[in-house]
Amino acid sequence: MARPAPEHQLALSEIMAQLQASLPSRLCVLHDVDIDLQIVPAHRRRAEGGVLRASELVVAIELVSVGSERTDHVIKRGEYADAGVPHYWIVEIDDRPALVAHHHAGEFGYVAALPVTGTFTTDEPFPVRLDLDRLG
Repeated sequence: MARPAPEHQLALSEIMAQLQASLPSRLCVLHDVDIDLQIVPAHRRRAEGGVLRASELVVAIELVSVGSERTDHVIKRGEYADAGVPHYWIVEIDDRPALVAHHHAGEFGYVAALPVTGTFTTDEPFPVRLDLDRLG
C-alpha cells in the first residue's frame, strides 16, 4: 500500500495526542505495530523485531485510508475479534471525521455502536473524550 497521505498522518498525530492526555499511566499509545493474532509462533514475538500479542491490547484503532476500507472494516475487524481484542475503533476522516466503536461480544465477535461525529466520549476501555473535528 502507498504511504498514508499527509491528512492521514496529521489525523493520526492528533488522535495520539488526545489519547495520551487521557490515558491511564498503566497504558501507552503505540502506532504502526505488528500484532500477533496467535498465528505466529511465540518465539518470534520479541526475537524478530517484536510484535505485541493481541491479549496485550486494550483497544485497536484503525484510521481508514483510501484503499484500506475493506481491510479495516472487514478483514482486521474479523481478525481482531477472533483474537479477542476487547475494543476496536474505526475512524473515517474523508468528510466530517467519524468514529465507530466496536466492543467484543464473545462468540458474536464485535458489536458496533452508531457512528459518532463531533465529540466521542466513552468510559470503556478507559475514560476518554476525543474531539473528532480536530482530525479533519
